[in-house]
Amino acid sequence: MASILPASHRNMKPDKNTYDGSVDFCTWCETFQKRFVYIKNPYLDALDEDILYHLDLGTKTHNLPAMFGDVKFVCVGGSPNRMKAFALFMHEELGLEGDGKDIEDICAGTDRYCMFKIGPVLSVSVTWDGHPLPIMLHELIKLLHHARCCDVTMIRIGTSGGIGISPGSVVITDIAVDSFFKPWFEQIILDNVVTRSTELDKELAEELLNCSKEIPNFPTLIGHTMCTYDFYEGEKKKLDYLKRAYKAGVRNIEMESTVFAAMCGLCGLKAAVVCVTLLDRFDCDQINLSHDVLVEYQQRPQLLISNFIKKQIGLFDRMS
Repeated sequence: MASILPASHRNMKPDKNTYDGSVDFCTWCETFQKRFVYIKNPYLDALDEDILYHLDLGTKTHNLPAMFGDVKFVCVGGSPNRMKAFALFMHEELGLEGDGKDIEDICAGTDRYCMFKIGPVLSVSVTWDGHPLPIMLHELIKLLHHARCCDVTMIRIGTSGGIGISPGSVVITDIAVDSFFKPWFEQIILDNVVTRSTELDKELAEELLNCSKEIPNFPTLIGHTMCTYDFYEGEKKKLDYLKRAYKAGVRNIEMESTVFAAMCGLCGLKAAVVCVTLLDRFDCDQINLSHDVLVEYQQRPQLLISNFIKKQIGLFDRMS
């Protein structure tokens, strides 16, 4: 079957940002029991070609193991500019050659998503809306499978609205809940409603919390995150609703956590959601922070994840 993708402008050589530092990731994989990305689709490996259309990638047009086989950390966020900034930040933090300004968007052939590779890290943006996220995750997880990646950690980083906590607080999600405070994600498949768990990796959450304690003036907590598809309507009963959410353990609100947790859990991927709060919904609905404060808050999840990644690969200890 002919490819439905336009001819790619990229060759099939390994990505030039493949990590070549003192940590051998293949050796690292063999030291522990490998946890490859498993997809519950018996037909996938029998395909002659798998076209990852929305990522502008494919199993015939690209050598996915050579390009992505060393990926260990996938960071997903909303804004393309923010995720490119995170890629540049990680390039510097990992001590890779060059200034990183020539990092290319791997998905440049499509206007749907952006993807940047920095050594063992993928920085991926998705539109600010819960609905395109399953499409991106579907193809992204298949990409990791085809690339034969192992021991991958998925992390959603972004911003959120807080409930009963100070603006600038970083919330590490233990369970993503829906608008009824239930720990599941309902997905419609054909004419069936499939319910999937949205619990996230507790050990990973604790590791991230411990990393946060090493950063000065960095308020961080573990709590439930509520995922909604829209802002609230009906101001009359809003405060009562927020009080019930807080009592149920919810500490922040965003729009992607349930589907992210459900899909990662389905494929056995370790996953975390780390979002900074820009306001306390008990106090107001408007973000009235100055530009400088807003920028600093938005960088907090990036800083935490950077420290976590450096610890995981042993780079943090060598720098210390």
